[in-house]
Amino acid sequence: MSTLLPISELLSYRMHRVANAISRSAATRYRRDFDVSLGEWRTLALLGEESPLTLNRLAARAGLDKAQMSRVVAKLDERGLLVRASGAGRSTQLSLSRKGRSVYQGLIEAANERNEAFLVCLNPAEREALDSALDKLGTLAKALESQRSL
Repeated sequence: MSTLLPISELLSYRMHRVANAISRSAATRYRRDFDVSLGEWRTLALLGEESPLTLNRLAARAGLDKAQMSRVVAKLDERGLLVRASGAGRSTQLSLSRKGRSVYQGLIEAANERNEAFLVCLNPAEREALDSALDKLGTLAKALESQRSL
């Protein structure tokens, strides 16, 4: 029988800690520079990447439940950062307004600067290994999630 690892050495816990630290520093910057929360930033970024999206699709892409995404969308809508349009059936298509695209542009530039600041500590081989490892871990995690086995 192998020795059981303490939580501090488990891969999922270590990745969670790193991701949270990165997210907390991002949240601070995005709140200060753009007056958006982390959830609002992710929503703007997803709509900036692909638009229009329904609320359900946007929630799935962001990893939030529909109620959480609905609250984020309502806040962005109040600020004039979104445009709602009727879609097929009763669905509503969401996209960025002109003001939203402007905020998105500043946010995505800041996010790319932050991304490069984190990657600078890795050499090209380490970056490639990290990308490969994250792809493999993501694929396995999705497969396990769909099996509901772990």
